[in-house]
Amino acid sequence: MNTKIVALVAAFGFAGCGSAWAAWPDDKPIEVVVGFAPGGGTDVMARKLLPFVERALGGKAKFVVLNKPGAGGEIAFASIARAAPDAYSIGVVNVPGYNFLPMTRKTQYTTDEIRLVARVVEDPNVIVVRADSRFKNLPGIIAALRSKPGSVTFGHNGAGTNGHLAIRMLAAAAKVEPNEISYRGTAAQRTDLLGGHLEVGMVTLSEIPELHGTNKGQLRVIAILSQKRVPALPEVPTAEEVGFAVITTAERGFAVPKGVPDDIVKKLEAGIAEGLRNPEFVTSSPGEEPVIAFMPGAEWQKRLDAMSDALRPYAEDIRANEQK
Repeated sequence: MNTKIVALVAAFGFAGCGSAWAAWPDDKPIEVVVGFAPGGGTDVMARKLLPFVERALGGKAKFVVLNKPGAGGEIAFASIARAAPDAYSIGVVNVPGYNFLPMTRKTQYTTDEIRLVARVVEDPNVIVVRADSRFKNLPGIIAALRSKPGSVTFGHNGAGTNGHLAIRMLAAAAKVEPNEISYRGTAAQRTDLLGGHLEVGMVTLSEIPELHGTNKGQLRVIAILSQKRVPALPEVPTAEEVGFAVITTAERGFAVPKGVPDDIVKKLEAGIAEGLRNPEFVTSSPGEEPVIAFMPGAEWQKRLDAMSDALRPYAEDIRANEQK
């Protein structure tokens, strides 16, 4: 008799568990962790896209963005890794920082603890200055640094982030040493640029105010670190065009803890893809449209594996400099 009762309880337990999984994502809000401060490219992308993902998932889903800035995104990435594998706590990952940080030091997370769901954008780095800056082009900045090492301040969003890596790659290509300033997000970097406290910013294409129709004319883009010029800024040369063969991009997408079931991951991936295709999202996000680049999570992971091999020499260089 006791055996039958145990079996019955177990059966109901498993049934209840199954119904809980089946309820996702309708039964409670889903927390989305962003590793940078409000107002930056990652935060804006998530807040603009997620309402359209909610619709794609049936209309009852509710995403709540939670900003956890600091350590170049590491705090947020660690939060994703430590979350319960129920997909009610997910996050945005920023590449190459996400896969690059653990290569430079011991971090609070490993990429083995996190599962990529979908890439959303591939966003090339751009070099910006204030509109009235003494620098008119990238060669002018390089000439100043060659004349006096460390004389030009370069902003980025934290050690190991795409901006930091882009500065390191540019410094290596030009054989110069800029004065690097770390920020907690692009919004703070932009504030210092506009205030005259920072001379050069290393941000991404989607974060340029001109593409969002705000602060127009206050910042000037002098170079883009992509393979070719972009339609949004046709007058801006690539770094390679002016003599410095540096190409770097920031990739952003969504991830979950490793143990989240396959069916939920597939459902979320499909919802993200549908949200990106929504014409209303595209027209309401002019800054994102030029850089939308959806990629399924499994495919994105393969890309990151290959990218990590290419980044290894830069990670070794950073570790060597920190040990001096």
